Amino acid sequence: MAEPTIAGRLARRFVLMTTDEAVRAALAAEVPPDWEMVSVTSLDDLGAWNEILLYRFLIIDLDETEAFDPIDVVRMLRMEYLLQIAVFCFGGDRDIQDEMRMSRADRFYTRDQIVTVLPQFLAQYAW
Repeated sequence: MAEPTIAGRLARRFVLMTTDEAVRAALAAEVPPDWEMVSVTSLDDLGAWNEILLYRFLIIDLDETEAFDPIDVVRMLRMEYLLQIAVFCFGGDRDIQDEMRMSRADRFYTRDQIVTVLPQFLAQYAW
């Protein structure tokens, strides 16, 4: 297992899990140059649990049905990897939001809101 570097720990980056190109483009337009948005459809694409820990937060699309199961993603983060990085969700209906709450996702937004709240997340997690 590779040790994280100081630069890796200080990097300002977050994970976006969606296949919605419109949302991805809208969020990318809000990301300043000193941040990196990493778009994936599997936690495995990020590496081992200690690599995932280096991201400041995760934004996940609850309307995904083809590429990944949002509930499985959060359960893996929380129960298998035991990570407590912030998980912000957008989209989905009340049932999946309730299930995500039980799996310990943090906050929920509409598809339109997620783009407008991203600058707040970036400011909050800029430490």
